[in-house]
Formats: sequence, structure tokens, C-alpha cells
Amino acid sequence: MVQTHEKTATSPVNIAVIKYWGKRDTDLILPTNSSISVTLSKEHLQSKTTIRASPLFEKTRLWLNGIEEINLINNKRIQNCLRETKLLRKDYEEKLGKEIGMDNVLSLSTYNLHICSENNFPTAAGLASSASGFACLVYTLSQLYELPVSATELSKIARQGSGSACRSLFGGFVSWQMGSKRDGSDSQALQIASSDHWPELEALICVISDAKKGTSSTEGMQSTVKTSTLLQHRIDNVVPERMKLMTDSILRKDFSKFAELTMKDSNQFHACCLDTFPPIFYLNDTSRAIISVITEYNDKSGECKAAYTFDAGPNAVIYALKQNIPEIINLIFKFFPPSRENLTFFSDPFKLFSDRKIGNLPLPANFNENIIPIFPNDSVKQIIHTCVGNGPRVKNDESLLNSDGFPKNLKK
Repeated sequence: MVQTHEKTATSPVNIAVIKYWGKRDTDLILPTNSSISVTLSKEHLQSKTTIRASPLFEKTRLWLNGIEEINLINNKRIQNCLRETKLLRKDYEEKLGKEIGMDNVLSLSTYNLHICSENNFPTAAGLASSASGFACLVYTLSQLYELPVSATELSKIARQGSGSACRSLFGGFVSWQMGSKRDGSDSQALQIASSDHWPELEALICVISDAKKGTSSTEGMQSTVKTSTLLQHRIDNVVPERMKLMTDSILRKDFSKFAELTMKDSNQFHACCLDTFPPIFYLNDTSRAIISVITEYNDKSGECKAAYTFDAGPNAVIYALKQNIPEIINLIFKFFPPSRENLTFFSDPFKLFSDRKIGNLPLPANFNENIIPIFPNDSVKQIIHTCVGNGPRVKNDESLLNSDGFPKNLKK
């Protein structure tokens, strides 16, 4: 009987509070500026990957969401991750061979792989699916190959799949150091603080569109690098100072400063997109209306009690402290109501509204109800309430492959 080897793991989404936008090297995916993100809980947003190695597999194959097979020959980013992890495994096998003899070492680096990966949230809609997906791929490979390397070393490989993926190798609060070396050896992720450092911080993801965005992040950022004069000012004069201030606000758990920096950096990122020629529009009317609601909420509160941020898409992420989350959810319900048929709009995972009806709570004192009109039903399709979470984890009891090594959902 031929022995197969398999690992399954999950990896989280991370949402940047100091944005990465632009590459100084498109092949190695080396960024033009450093960035900071918050890793969100895998309970609500995750990628899951199963990888099986077998000498019987004729070639390495990969399926997304159990259905779509990816053409690996033309996918340089996936090939980069496969190549780099396989080289590490080969080096590890040679080292073990010297210690215990090559006859006692399993040559996993020579086996082809069957890989199945799935997300429990929309792909390519600006919700960091590529970050969690590539982080999961590299982490699962590292577990399959039993690689004796750190998460920071793995982050350098994940970065070559998707830049932001390097940050999803860690839980909590993560810095991606842009580095300066041409070979990318110092462009890596480091953890600023663990997931339990600031338990009061939570997040609301307002899903406005689950459709694939019109301008991909890869295409968009390179257009910005070529044509935006504002981006160069951001790289040289803004981000370095914000990196220091944001790190300090996280370590001191200063939400007011954290919120101010988060919103300013989101605004400037999208200003750079508008400064691109031709301009790139990731936000839509609903996105801008959410900005107005959060701005009014903070203004009438006399302090920053919520922070909006938008990646390369229209979907809003709102950071807030736990005690203020019910007020914010109530505002979203009031101005962006769900239809009666939309049963998935909000599942209330933390049981905040067991004895209260969402949308009928009083508005904050002096809140201007006319700040925006009430939007048509389902302008916000879903609210995902989540919190700060851990990095990747092994889940070997949740394989996505059947006994033959093919996705369980695949219809033959």
C-alpha cells in the first residue's frame, strides 16, 4: 500500500490600518512602503487548505472552493510558493540524511501534490481573500513538509504569492517591514502584539458588494506607482511617521489615536487611487455614506469611537471598542436596512441584541438623522461582527479531499 501524507490548516484574513499600495519589485512582491494590519478571527473569516502528497499523483494540481481547478503552469505566484517551500524541504531532507541516513528519510520533496483551498467569504471582492489564501497555502505546506522555520521566514515566501499574505502568518497586530535589500530577504512580517493584547478591540465588516472588483489590486497599484505624484509623497513623508505612531497606539491601546490614524490612512490610500491616471474608483455611494455616518457618530460623541477603513474594494471595515459595537450596528441597520428576506444580514454571534431589537435603539445624542438618506434595502448585504484573532492553525480532522485525493465537492 502506497503511503500518502496530508495536512489541513486554516488561515485568517488581515485588514490593514496602514495600507500597502505599490511594489518596487513586481516579481518578488517588494512593497514601496511598510504597513500594519489587524488579524481577524478565523471563526468568521478564513481560508482552509488541504494538501496531500503522494508518489501516485501524476502532477501537482490545485482546486479552489472544491470546484475550480487552477492552471498552475501560468500561475507564477503559486509556483513561487510551491518552489520555495519544496526547496526548504529538500534542504531539510539532505540535512536529515546526514544525521540518520538517506534511506530513513522520506523524500516528500519529490512527490506531486493535490491541493484544495476554500474561503468562507467572497473571493476577489476586496476582503483580503488572496492574503489568507496564500498564507494558508504556505503554512499548510510548511506543516506537510515539517519545515523547521519561523513564521517570519515563512512570511517571506507567502509574500511572493500575495504581498499582504505575509501578515496573515501571525495573529494579533502585525507589521510588514518593506525592507531595502534587492533580493527581498529583509522584506518580512513581524508581530507587534498578540491576539490577546487588546481584547476590547472588535471589528464590523459591512459587505456592500461580493462581486469581483473591476480593477484588481495588482493592476491598480502598479498604475498608481506609475502615475500618482501623491503616492510618492505618501511613501517618503507620511507612512514612516504613521508606522511609528500606529505601533505606539496599539502598544498603549490608545483607541482614539488608533482610529484617527486608521481613517486618515484609508482616506489617503483612496486619494492616491483617485490621483492615479486614469483614476481608480474602489468606493461607491454606499461606502461614502458609511464614512459620513461614522464621521457624524464620532463628531457627536466628542471622541473617536469608531474607525472606518477600506481596502481595494467598496466593503467597509469598522474598528471599535466592544462597548460601542451595539450603537454602531444599530446605525448601520437604521441607514442601510436589510430586506425581510435577507436572513444572513446579521447573525449576532456575540449575542448583543438578545433583549433588544436592532435598528430601533435610540440614536446617539444630537446625531443628525439627515446626514444621509436611508438607503434602499440591502445596500449593505451583510454585517460580519468579529474580533482580533490568531494566526494559522492545523485542522487535520477537516480534510477537503476524499480518499482518492480529489476535492469532496468535485463532481466528476
